[in-house]
Amino acid sequence: MSLAPLLDAAPAIPLHAFAAMAAFVLGAIQLAAPKGTLPHRTLGWIWVILMVIVAGSSFWIHQLRLVGPWSPIHLLSIFSLVMLVLGVLAARRHNVRSHKFTMIGIFFGALVIAGLFTFVPGRIMHAVVFGQ
Repeated sequence: MSLAPLLDAAPAIPLHAFAAMAAFVLGAIQLAAPKGTLPHRTLGWIWVILMVIVAGSSFWIHQLRLVGPWSPIHLLSIFSLVMLVLGVLAARRHNVRSHKFTMIGIFFGALVIAGLFTFVPGRIMHAVVFGQ
């Protein structure tokens, strides 16, 4: 395992990857921790900011190009940003059920499932974890 392939990449890629890793760890903590507390709300805002960085930084990553510089993953980024807004609004309106399902959906869809695809051979995270 070596961080060299990640650190040698264009600046948006390590920013994206490190924010995603931090969001994954913090999201897992949030899922396990008590809800509705001040720490939950504080860590939740940090998680939202990390997810905005993850989704936003993806627009400067063009490794997979299907339509010009864009790929389907960029649609996931747009969807994630919209869902983050809806999830925060649900929490502010005390709609716990909607907030819960929205944030869990973002965690599993944008971090777990999309994250697994970063380990496909030929991708940078595959090289980080498994070597060239």
